[in-house]
Amino acid sequence: MVGTLGRAVGGQRVPGGLRPAILKLGDGNGDGNGNGDGEGNGETDVVAWRGSRPDSTIRHQRPMPELTLREWLREEPFAVGMSSGFFGFFAHAGVMTVLEDEGLLPVRLSGSSAGALVSGCWAAGLSASVLRDELFRLRREDFWDPRPGLGLLAGNRFRRLLDALLPVKTFAECRAKVAVSVFDVLSRSTRVLDDGLLAPAIQASCTVPVLFHPVWHQGRPLLDGGILDRPGLQGIPSNTRLFYHHLASRSPWRREGSPSLAVPRRTGMAALVIEGLPRSGPFRLETGPRAFEHARRAMREALGRTVPLAG
Repeated sequence: MVGTLGRAVGGQRVPGGLRPAILKLGDGNGDGNGNGDGEGNGETDVVAWRGSRPDSTIRHQRPMPELTLREWLREEPFAVGMSSGFFGFFAHAGVMTVLEDEGLLPVRLSGSSAGALVSGCWAAGLSASVLRDELFRLRREDFWDPRPGLGLLAGNRFRRLLDALLPVKTFAECRAKVAVSVFDVLSRSTRVLDDGLLAPAIQASCTVPVLFHPVWHQGRPLLDGGILDRPGLQGIPSNTRLFYHHLASRSPWRREGSPSLAVPRRTGMAALVIEGLPRSGPFRLETGPRAFEHARRAMREALGRTVPLAG
């Protein structure tokens, strides 16, 4: 697949570094509205924001050569952030398998909802390929447990799935630092969970309102982290080099132009947006493997694309 190189918007010098530089890449076959056919014809965008490093001196402010995304990731340790997006964990898993195949392993991860599921499972020691196999075997009856309450599903079956799937029980036992965003119902704010038991934290971050009952954890009722932190990045320190997979939402309840749908701007971040991903859900699980393969192909292509760097 030969991509079309978009226009690079050069950074403007400001005290301590550069304003964001943006590069968008696409194959030109999508319509820009997420209406690809799921067979590799949607757009793939790589957006990079790079300012000076936290310890920047004048020598870091001279122009630097362009690197591919693969080279950028290999250059220094990096974190991975994954957004919410309903059953978008299939696409997140597709991206992670490519990083794993390439030996590009993050030192830190974070996410909301679907992003929390994949980030948490990988950080706990589950390989991306094993997670793929588990997701491909998933059936609705595995997590479908209707019960009266503040949501359709009790969530007990989902919790049992997590307990059986995760190789470790606590955040402290994970092979990489991980944080998940949740919505605290009582304070109406985002909380970042990064210690204690892992399974209930992931479950809470995936607790879509109305679909699931709220999860009580650490004495608080919690819901889906994507309610207020759709990118799932509140658990990543601001001075961290970050690769971020942003799920483009076509959810009918999110109004067009909503800030929650935009790719966040953040110094030191390279973001991947894959348009045209097949949508999955509890009644469309059969499309999950297609979304996985679509994301996997797009990520492989993205690694070879150039991102603009300015120190």
